Formats: sequence, structure tokens, C-alpha cells
Amino acid sequence: MKKARYIVGIDLGTTNSVVAYTDALTTDASEITVFKVSQLTGSGVVESREALPSFLYLLETHEVSESSHALPWGRQEKIMAGVYARERGSEVPQKLVSSSKSWLCNAQVDREAPILPWEGTAKVDKISPVQASSHILTHIRKAWNFEMAAEDPDLVLENQEIYLTVPASFDAVARELTVKAAHLAGLTDVTLIEEPQAAFYSWIDRSKEKWRDKVEKGDLVLVCDVGGGTSDFSLIEVQEEDGNLCLERLAVGEHLLVGGDNIDLALAYSLAAKLQQQGKKLDPWQMRGLVHSCRSAKESLFSGDDTWGKYPVTILGRGSGLIKGTIKAALEYEDVEKIVLAGFFPETVLDQEPSVSSMAGIREFGLNYEADPGITRHLAKFISNHRDEHGQVRLPTAVVFNGGVMKSQALRNRVMKILSSWAVNGQAGGIREIDTGDFDLSVARGAAYYGRAAKGDGIRIRGGLGSSYYLAVEAAMPAVPGVVLPTRALCIAPFGMEEGTGAENRTRLFNLIVGETVRFNIMTSTTRNKDQLGEIVDNWEYEDIRDLTTIETRLEGDEDNAVIPVTFEVRLTEVGTLEFWACARDGNQRWKLELNVRPK
Repeated sequence: MKKARYIVGIDLGTTNSVVAYTDALTTDASEITVFKVSQLTGSGVVESREALPSFLYLLETHEVSESSHALPWGRQEKIMAGVYARERGSEVPQKLVSSSKSWLCNAQVDREAPILPWEGTAKVDKISPVQASSHILTHIRKAWNFEMAAEDPDLVLENQEIYLTVPASFDAVARELTVKAAHLAGLTDVTLIEEPQAAFYSWIDRSKEKWRDKVEKGDLVLVCDVGGGTSDFSLIEVQEEDGNLCLERLAVGEHLLVGGDNIDLALAYSLAAKLQQQGKKLDPWQMRGLVHSCRSAKESLFSGDDTWGKYPVTILGRGSGLIKGTIKAALEYEDVEKIVLAGFFPETVLDQEPSVSSMAGIREFGLNYEADPGITRHLAKFISNHRDEHGQVRLPTAVVFNGGVMKSQALRNRVMKILSSWAVNGQAGGIREIDTGDFDLSVARGAAYYGRAAKGDGIRIRGGLGSSYYLAVEAAMPAVPGVVLPTRALCIAPFGMEEGTGAENRTRLFNLIVGETVRFNIMTSTTRNKDQLGEIVDNWEYEDIRDLTTIETRLEGDEDNAVIPVTFEVRLTEVGTLEFWACARDGNQRWKLELNVRPK
């Protein structure tokens, strides 16, 4: 097999997907180029754009054959991706799949079942969250092959080294499903990289060797990544080794389903309330269309243009008894700023916990949104949870912003102001912002840089596994009638475990029965980064450890009902996924345990 010609970084985003690449064969630090993705931007109009909106429009049978939906590489299939898909979907929301990435980490649904569009009623075949991500990647693959491999089939995307980004907070199941989506799209040489790290790598690439002049030993860099579906926080420390600066990721936040999608909902409900005061009541179909229209207004605001006064919004009519004809409304800039700043970036103190009470209407799309949309309160909890060896809070000395939401200067200023207000011991005003450049392109560019760094051409952030993983085990104590034995958490994969390594727990044996399906509960924590392999945590419900999923297998053997003592081994693959294995004590057999992706 020939060596890959290109290293390709793909930012598979909730709102937009971006592709960047660099030469894999040169030993020099070659330039990183953004690949412009061909897509439909209107009826019969094909353009190449730096971003492919991560929206899918499901075509009905009669629409598939229309020449207005044709793409350069052939006839349009039943699913359209990109700009025109987003625009058509805002008009016919029951045929639009959006935020599919957020569904990959929703344990309340079967992520491989055809459930999208959620609550869709159109006569189209629904697709699964995994298929949705796969369709976006398939569009990227076809666009790449049409542009880059027309004269040389060796340059098809399938033959390149691909680095695919995921939120740092994606758990083992979501990462596994992301890789599966890539494989369904025909991309098998895929390595995962966390989005906050990719954003940081992009800054290193832009700064070249001068990045060392902009940070110093002891700096603690907060990566604040607020995108379309999630808010992702990471802490990266600048260290020194043999006289050279090096980087290590110290902490990763919880998976927070609060971001641009929530802002779209908030703006839509605010505008709907004003319309209702005017006697104009919207039905659920129109409400979904309004949400997509508000997304455009939000993106206009976050594009850096903070000067517009009003943004027009159009809502299609729905016939007798409701609203006849088209409704025209407008979002006022001052209202948008108030909703976003007060609702999502409120001023808060460091010890203020996010609210756990539910909010009416916030679960419109069936996604498990955070009860508290205050992103700065979640940030306060993240900073408070990660302390030094003396139990003291370590405040960041620098901030890297990423994600479409953070394109707004007003929002970045608010976060910087809040971080400075938390500073102690004369630190106030010492927290600085690190400029990463283009918020839309930095993650894809950083992913490509990481691929280059993996070959030794560049600096890598040490980090490894971003969470600790645990196996639920019953306490070893006599059974008491009517009393459920307490469950303890056995650490089977500690925080920081490096890619390409494994951890086998030999301190605890489990008896598995041949011929029967066995299941084990897996738990995880992003805050307990000191637990060691084999360590047992009592009362884990109160120790920031949460249920993740189950793993299961059926042991095949010559003797049914035979009991085999096994230990557990966990491997963090080079791809970035976790593998769970049951290993016979005698060392003669191993069984891979499958992660359960169905509802818990």
C-alpha cells in the first residue's frame, strides 16, 4: 500500500464541517490548506465553500430526479447536505436533520436506529444519528475525490491519513460511533483528536516557533470551546522538560449539551412570545421553522458584525385555523444581546453551581439539553473541580476561544471579565486571550497540524485518556435478606492513559459462564484524575462518577455452563477509541466486550 500523500483534518461540527490538509511526504513544515467543499447553495447552483453546513435535507422520491439537485460528481441521492439543505430545511423543517452530532452522545435513544428528523412527519425514510454523520462525511469524500483525485486515483480521500475531531467530552460510546460513521462513509484510516486540542494546535501552527515567546512555564491555558451543540472546556499546562517548553492537558470538562442550538431555541421562544402578544400563535411546525430562521440571525451576530439593528425573520403560513399567509418579524440586536449575555453568559461567582431544575420547552428536539443554560456557571464548576495538590483552585493565566458562538467579541469580553473577577492574590487583569485566528477553520487546520506533529514534525500535547473509567462491582460482604448489596466503582482505565497502551486489572477476578451473555456496567468521571488502576471507590454516587453504558459478550466454548475466571483489560487504541476485553486467568483466551449503544 502506498504512503498517503496528504494528512487531512476534518472538523465534523454540529453546525458546520470543515476540511484542511497538508502534504504528508515532505519533511518540511508545509502549509496547511483549507479544502473548499462543493455543494448546492441554491436550486441548480453549485459552489465551493470553506465550510459544509452539517445539515441534511431528506428528499422525497420525486425530488431525487430533479436536475436542480444534481452535483458535479453525479446524480443527487435521497439525502442532500450543505447550504441548500439548510435553506430548504428551514422552509420544510420536518425533512431537515440538524444537530446530528449531538445525538451521538444521547444515551436515551438508540443511536443506530432511524430516528431523525426527530418528530419528523414527512414521507421520507428517517436515518440514524450514525448514518447522519456518515452522510456528511460521504459528501466530503465525494467532493474531495472529484476535485483532488480526478487525475490520480491514489489521491482519493480513502487513501489519505485522516484526523477526525470530536468534543473532548465525548465518552467512549460517542467516540466509537464517530469512528463507525467514518467507516460507513468509506474512511477507514481515521484517528480521533479532541477539538479543544485541535484549536490549540492551530494557534501553534499560526505562531510557528514564536509560540514559545507567548507562553511560559507554569501557564495554565483554558480552552473555551462553545459550538453549535456543546460547550467544551479543557485545561492545558505549559511545562518545561530538558530546558524546552512542552504541553500537557490536565483536565477535560463534562459533556455539556448547551451551545448555539440552545441560543436558537431561546431566540425563537422570545420572538414567538412577542408574536403571540400580537395575536399570532405559531404551531409546532412553524416553531421549528422559526428556530432555523433564528439560527441565521445568531450566526450574523456571531460573525463579528455586532452593528446591525434588526434582523428580518420570515415564517411560512399554515392554512385555516392558524395563520394564513407569511408572517414577517424581526429580531432586535439589543434583544438578542440581552438574551445571550444574560441567559447564557451571566455574571457569576466562582463557587456558584449550575441549576439542576428543568426548564419548560427547552427539550423541543428530544435532546438532553442542560437544565441550566448558563455557560459561565458551568465554566465556574469546571474551574472549581480541578484543583492543585493542595486543594487550591488554579485559575487559568490564558484563554483560547473556539467555536462559532465565541466569534462574538462581546461574548469573549464577558468571559474574560468573569475570569478576571475570579482571580485572587493580585492576579486580576493578568488573564490574557490567545488569538487563534479564524474560529470557523481553526479546528480542521489544527487537526491537520496534529497529524504532522504525530510524525515528529511539531509539538504534541500530552494528555491521553480524558476520563477515568470504572467497572461496577458488588461489595464482598455476606448477603442480607431484603438488602441490596452496595456497588463499588473499580477503576479499570485511569485518566491520562496514553494512546496505544492497555491497562489490565489483575487485582480482581470475575467468573464468566460459557454459553451465556454477560453484562457489566461501565461508569466514568472527568474529575477524578488521581484514581489509579485497581483502586476501588466506595459511595461512588457522591464522587462525580456517573453511569455510562453496559458492555456485554457471549462466551463461546466447548463446555456450556463452564465457569472461567477472567480479569479485565482496557486498551486505548491509536485511533482514540476504548476497547474492553475479558482475559482468561490462564492467558489462553480473550473476549472483546461490545459497548452497548442502545437506550439505558
